[in-house]
Amino acid sequence: MIGLTLREIADAVGGTLHDVDGTEVVTGTVEFDSREVTPGGLFLALPGAAFDGHDYAAAAVERGAVAVLAARPVDAPSVVVPPVSEAHTRAFALAADKDGSGAAVMAALAKIARLVAGRLIEAGLTVVGVTGSSGKTSTKDLIAQVLAPTGATVAPPGSFNNELGHPWTVLRADEHTKHLVLELSARGPGHIASLCHTAPPRIGAVINVGTAHLGEFGTREDIAKAKGELVEQLPEDGVAVLNADDPLVAAMASRTRARVVLVGVAESAHVRAVDITLDDQARASFRLVTPKGEAQVTLGLHGAHHVGNALTAAAIGLELGATPQEVADRLTGAQRVSDRRMEVTTRADGVTVINDAYNANPESVTAALKTLATMARAGNRRRSWAVLGVMAELGDESVRGHDEIGRLAVRLDINRLVVVGDQARAMHQGASLEGSWGEESVLVPDVDAAVALVRAELAPGDLVLVKASKSAALWRVAEALLAEDAQ
Repeated sequence: MIGLTLREIADAVGGTLHDVDGTEVVTGTVEFDSREVTPGGLFLALPGAAFDGHDYAAAAVERGAVAVLAARPVDAPSVVVPPVSEAHTRAFALAADKDGSGAAVMAALAKIARLVAGRLIEAGLTVVGVTGSSGKTSTKDLIAQVLAPTGATVAPPGSFNNELGHPWTVLRADEHTKHLVLELSARGPGHIASLCHTAPPRIGAVINVGTAHLGEFGTREDIAKAKGELVEQLPEDGVAVLNADDPLVAAMASRTRARVVLVGVAESAHVRAVDITLDDQARASFRLVTPKGEAQVTLGLHGAHHVGNALTAAAIGLELGATPQEVADRLTGAQRVSDRRMEVTTRADGVTVINDAYNANPESVTAALKTLATMARAGNRRRSWAVLGVMAELGDESVRGHDEIGRLAVRLDINRLVVVGDQARAMHQGASLEGSWGEESVLVPDVDAAVALVRAELAPGDLVLVKASKSAALWRVAEALLAEDAQ
């Protein structure tokens, strides 16, 4: 973060100074966990499910924080922020925010981030925003790895993409940062536009429109309307990178003032992948075709779906000065950065565990199952397991969505389907109805039951995919299976 005085911060957020004179300078990081505070930092007093950050204000200052950003006076140097409206509190949707204090602090955080972003953009910072129904985090990670060799690049860890993670990431940038890569999520209309206001992007990428959050938005068209807020916010001298293979995304070209770059396998794409092949680990190779030349890419990431993610990163790298060969080399050398996303680990006995359990929706589960099937078919046929749980937030489409995934597992010839939790029951039912399956598909009540079943029947060389929405915490299955290898 660039240095700001507490007076500048108070003025930016409309707050009042408490136990400080305003000349003190914040030079460290902004943190919402008092244990992570560094000297010169600013502590955010946010409410949690079990604790309230206001109670840790003094501890944060003892650890080196210059001051606390608080919603009420605390026993420590602080900037006390004004309250926000009830509607604003609802928009921030903090489950633990009983009195609106969390919404007030986060609204103030966004204003600080806006101040910092504005100054850095004037100094030459390029802000890149990426959104989509699935694959945002992996694409963000690829973009950051493509851009890093050309200048200091800041990107969020994991899926830090909401009203807290987004401005927190912005404040990781300083005067040395050349690229700021941000992932933008939405739970409703206006959310992405609001995030863009905090840190105005010059380059925006929309990778797909799927069924994630269908329960909140209603239709894919409504999801597309929300995702398209990103390209609507781009300036005339900006660039919109759009997926030519997704009609709802390609149609967003009419919603932006920015120059449009299409990516995909379609012939209409400006940045294309041709001659795509998959190796025995479902890692893609392809020829990158661009207006500036061609180059060969061999990805180290598992799954054909990463081709589209890589093309988005390639287009952005090209826009920011890299050559096709430089982009290809960086994509070839790119690694998985974020945990629990196609995290492939092989035990000593040859059992391979694919931990893709960070989150799930019908599109991402489909991609994961296809990856599992590709890996199972390679060389000597390997027995494949899919341990799947609930795909949340599908609304009225939940039963159909789960049913279709169960049927897909049968069509892909997955050997064993373990469905975890009654919320995903339709997945088991779909599999049972699709083929003449008996015990190939099993419904178990919880993680412990899933672990016990797989442990009892797992054989050396088997492949195990674990995937569900974050709320199911199904990564515990993968961790349990891998923990056996460490014993």
